[in-house]
Amino acid sequence: MKLLEKMRQQKLLSTTLLLATLCLGIVIGTLVNTGVQAQRGQAVAPDATPLVVPKTAAIGNEFTKLAKALDPSVVNITAEVTAKAQTGRGKQRNDAEPDDDGDDDSSDLFRRFFGGPNGGGGLPQGPQKREQSGTGFIVDKNGYIITNNHVVDGVDKIRVKLHGDTTEYRARLIGTDRETDIAVIKIDAKRPLAPVVIGNADSVQVGDWSVAIGSPFGLEATVTAGIVSAIGRENVGSQFQRFIQTDAAINPGNSGGPLLNIKGEVIGINTMIATQSGGYQGIGFALPINSAVRVYNQIIRDGRVTRGSIGISWQRETKSETLKALGVEHGVIVGEVRKGGPSDQAGIKPDDIITGINGQEIKDGEDLVSRVAELPVGSQATLNVDREGKKMTLTVTIQDRTKVFADDPRVAGENAAPNGGAGTPESAQVKFGISIRTASPEELELTPDKRGVVVTRVESDSFADDIGMMERDIMISINRQPVSSIDDIRKIQQSLKSGDAVAFRVVRQVPGLRAKGTPPRTATLFLSGTLPQN
Repeated sequence: MKLLEKMRQQKLLSTTLLLATLCLGIVIGTLVNTGVQAQRGQAVAPDATPLVVPKTAAIGNEFTKLAKALDPSVVNITAEVTAKAQTGRGKQRNDAEPDDDGDDDSSDLFRRFFGGPNGGGGLPQGPQKREQSGTGFIVDKNGYIITNNHVVDGVDKIRVKLHGDTTEYRARLIGTDRETDIAVIKIDAKRPLAPVVIGNADSVQVGDWSVAIGSPFGLEATVTAGIVSAIGRENVGSQFQRFIQTDAAINPGNSGGPLLNIKGEVIGINTMIATQSGGYQGIGFALPINSAVRVYNQIIRDGRVTRGSIGISWQRETKSETLKALGVEHGVIVGEVRKGGPSDQAGIKPDDIITGINGQEIKDGEDLVSRVAELPVGSQATLNVDREGKKMTLTVTIQDRTKVFADDPRVAGENAAPNGGAGTPESAQVKFGISIRTASPEELELTPDKRGVVVTRVESDSFADDIGMMERDIMISINRQPVSSIDDIRKIQQSLKSGDAVAFRVVRQVPGLRAKGTPPRTATLFLSGTLPQN
């Protein structure tokens, strides 16, 4: 018994010692771990103070206010164009790109710019669709927009996006003026839009703040600021472009966007850049808004721009010493006089010096052209002329420049309204973008009611193309109205307007093998969509 009692006491003692050891270990481990954590929290930078982000507080300045005010008025323009067949390296070029051999033509100071991808590849390819982007600004609450002509020239489809609006609006071309590179387009937003505030470019001075807003490289609502570097910069390629020069950053995609003064008024349209790389190098050019307003007002009134002419040419570079030697301080030395033109009829002769018009002095040839171009066609102007030292006054009747220089391809027909201001060809009169013909007896047998009209061509990017119409489709009804002839389609078309929903019922041949002597397989389809703006 004593032995068992002794063993029991030894076991209890051992258990007590074991438990005491475990407790001591836990306490020591906890203390060590706590010390390590504390050491970790202060070991990297024990003397550093944590940073605190302050509460939101808008700083704001004049540029901030300007950007917010103009955001709703500046739009992004995407134009789809079918590129011509490519050869060689297959690269599609525009004026913003350097020559392929890398040579720089220093005489080509101004390079127009678009945005958007260019083609690639090595073998000849067929026509491909590509996109080019630009900018525009709203000038009328009803959706009229000014942009550059080179943004929309020759494109198949124009799409417009407003800042903060996910909708893509289909735009239609109202008119263009290639001489000033201005185009007017329109969208139907179903709500009043926010137009810009027009300024006066004649008030612009070198050193004034200038702000450009646009979509460089497709990045919408990009704002850059700088100063007006110079005014009255001439474009050698055009008699009607004298630019405001700015160092506000302008890049491909800015084209057609507004140049603003510090008050947020539009003073110009960003048009060109001087560059050796195709990108921003500190020199951008904007057409003064005064010139753009004159063009816009003519376009919305007549669909085209008409400029006056007196029918003369002159030597572009005339030194002041030459004029002084001839006894005058300023003026234009007449070179050629267009036979039968206004000046010829008024008695103007070669070597005459025109020193004034309507009582105002003429500085040079560009000044004369600018003044004459703004005079209404059919109006009369009084010219002050020096002929071999003899002063005289002659009256000339202003005529349409395109008619006076009808044999000059650089002038004649350059600003015709869309479709030449005349009716569209027969294939487009149907409005849907298709060419059609009467169905043959064999084709009529494929239709359920033995009637229909055959589609022979679908215009690229037309309404018909958008809804999936194809060549050889047999159109049998439009909005449940039977179609048996071309006249039926025209009558239905005349009853439709922009925004109307249209559903075509067509019979389409299904490709595949068939037994000899059996008719082709067909499927009857409904193709539908909403008519876009004309």
